[in-house]
Amino acid sequence: MEKMAETIGIVNSKIKIGLDRYKFFAIFTKKYHPMRQLIFLFFIGILITISSCRSDFETVASTGDLSFSKDTIYLDTVFTNIGSSTYTLKVYNKSKNDITIPSIKLGKGLSSKYRMTIDGMQGNQGKVFENVNLLAKDSMYVFVETTANIADANPTDFLYTDQILFDGGTNLQKVELVTLIQDAVFLYPKRFADGTTETLPIGVEEIYGFFLDSNDPVNGNELIFTKQKPYVIYGYAAIPSGKMVTFNAGTRVHFHANSGLIVAANASINVDGTKSATEKMENEVVFEGDRLEPDFADVPGQWGTIWLTDGSTNHKINHLTIKNATIGLLIQNNNGTSVSIKNTQIYDSSSYGILAQTAKISGENLVVNNAGLASLKCEYGGDYKFTHSTFNNNWPSSSQVAISLNNFYVGAVPEVKNLTEATFNNCIIYGSYSNELILNKKAGATFEYQFNNCLIKFDNTSNQYTNDPLYQFTADPAHYNAIIQNKDPKFFKIADNKVNIDENSAAFAKGNTTYLVPLDILGNTRTLPPDLGAYQNKPFPKRQN
Repeated sequence: MEKMAETIGIVNSKIKIGLDRYKFFAIFTKKYHPMRQLIFLFFIGILITISSCRSDFETVASTGDLSFSKDTIYLDTVFTNIGSSTYTLKVYNKSKNDITIPSIKLGKGLSSKYRMTIDGMQGNQGKVFENVNLLAKDSMYVFVETTANIADANPTDFLYTDQILFDGGTNLQKVELVTLIQDAVFLYPKRFADGTTETLPIGVEEIYGFFLDSNDPVNGNELIFTKQKPYVIYGYAAIPSGKMVTFNAGTRVHFHANSGLIVAANASINVDGTKSATEKMENEVVFEGDRLEPDFADVPGQWGTIWLTDGSTNHKINHLTIKNATIGLLIQNNNGTSVSIKNTQIYDSSSYGILAQTAKISGENLVVNNAGLASLKCEYGGDYKFTHSTFNNNWPSSSQVAISLNNFYVGAVPEVKNLTEATFNNCIIYGSYSNELILNKKAGATFEYQFNNCLIKFDNTSNQYTNDPLYQFTADPAHYNAIIQNKDPKFFKIADNKVNIDENSAAFAKGNTTYLVPLDILGNTRTLPPDLGAYQNKPFPKRQN
């Protein structure tokens, strides 16, 4: 207290000298002077700043009684030679004394693959800090990052570890550091001798990207992806015309920001995932971003899209999970061939889960959950059939939808094209918006649609669609049959992309056997009559709060 009083006295003395010098003392002597309060607050700010920034206060040596916000920092999983996010440790001095910590350093010293930044200290990042002061009843932050190679990790468990050591001898305290290092195949555009990088021609534009090679001297056949190692893609990887890219069961592909996959004209994609036995989805093919930390597990828009371009052909997708893209699947005219999508999940897309333009798609056991604009948008006509699929959208806005269908594209020539079929059988179309189905028809092209045994959320609260011929759910058997309107499917946990149902769901046993897909998305046998959507009902596991 004496030291603090002395400090305040020094500061007050300096303030008084400053006031005399600039003849402002009169402001404080006039009780109601309009500038008094403003200047008073200004100098209080100076007082706080000076007193908190002083580095010449008296301290005692640390006695090893520091407290920490955690005793182990798990830096989650990183790819070899790719830097981690920054993780935070808070260090507390709960004693009544201002202390000096003789050293804060990494156990492996200068050779450590970790690096630290200590709050308020000069010198930026480092591995050893000496004589670190910490006020009584105060705290400081230690920020930790790492960039490590798979060769640095323990070969049995691929963990790279170290410690932050506070002080030494009998006062030594430790905080453990643990990181899982994953080896990976890195695919990226070539850099040329003149400093430029490989690009892909997209119309009249060039984008950062490259063509996959069936005989690459480093990675071998880049058109066959296996589960041996995860893949990390920088830029857009393109499948050349006339080639097919295959993703074997269990493959993991991670896309960096502004990256994705482009299937060129006359090229094909074959995703050959299979049913998994556990929740680890060991046989599923997974496309997601390259940020592996839990905080990024469901952050939309981390990477671009899987683009099946106009003229690409003969695509087959089975047991694929797409997470956190801008557009999960962008599908254009497929040369008259149908894109087969089965047992596939698309989650947390910042724009669209699926955006189809004059495409042809056959989907079974498809789940699309949460997208910034629409879970499924089929525009500019096309030919679509979805069976036992779940389209849900709980995006936090007031205008997103689960499904949007139209037969035009503004500015295109021609502007309208035929929607020859848009059939939905035994499906769930739901979400947080009042109307989760949007149909938009323009004259000059056909607009054929059919919903059979579907649960559809369409409140029509403003009655604006009451007389609209596109939305006559109970009086238009040519387009709607056995529709369950505005009943809650009672999904298990939407925020965690768990849109499975139990027997309390409004979708329970409401399906039509005419459209039966015998096994659900998880490989469970459907009972009769079947449930709507992609999942056969099962009792929910105990909810985790």
